[in-house]
Amino acid sequence: MEKKYKTVKEGNMLRIIALKDLGGFDEVRKGDKGGLIEKEENLSQEGDCWVFKKAQVYGNAKVYEDAWVEDEAKIFGNAEVYGNATVYNNVWVYGDARVYDNTDIYGEAQISGNAEIFGNASVSGNAKISGNARVHEEAEVWGNAKIFGDAAVSGDARIYDNAEISGNAKVYGHAEVYEGGKVCGNATVKGNTEIKGFKNIEG
Repeated sequence: MEKKYKTVKEGNMLRIIALKDLGGFDEVRKGDKGGLIEKEENLSQEGDCWVFKKAQVYGNAKVYEDAWVEDEAKIFGNAEVYGNATVYNNVWVYGDARVYDNTDIYGEAQISGNAEIFGNASVSGNAKISGNARVHEEAEVWGNAKIFGDAAVSGDARIYDNAEISGNAKVYGHAEVYEGGKVCGNATVKGNTEIKGFKNIEG
């Protein structure tokens, strides 16, 4: 297998350097310096996956296929970022979390535990996704929203502004939960429903 990057020691980490052009739009050119990894297992030599300048991947974390990690994002623990996922700004993905498909994760968001973000979902702001939570399809989570437990958010759902989804709750369709709204237990929120303010929906 032809390698796409080499490494040079930098402190306790390895700085990656491109051995060929990647991405198809001049994003990464041969000779460009990338971000920091702890070991070669952190970043696949295959595909167009890349870790950019200030980003870091360490521990047993893996970035592969065509995923990009940019800005000051950190991927660590046993986390995996793959597919066409893009993780940037100051995002942390850690624990056993998985981020894949066409997801877009940015801002100060944190993805941890066994959480999975996939499909065309986006997570941003100070959102925290943890536990066994799933965010997928076209769902968007931002602000200070928290999704945890075994909760699932999908469809075109929008979760934001201090909202919380927890337990075994499911939010999907065009539903919106915001301004501190909470959906927990075995509750299901779907369709065009809005949960606004300090309103708790328990199932």
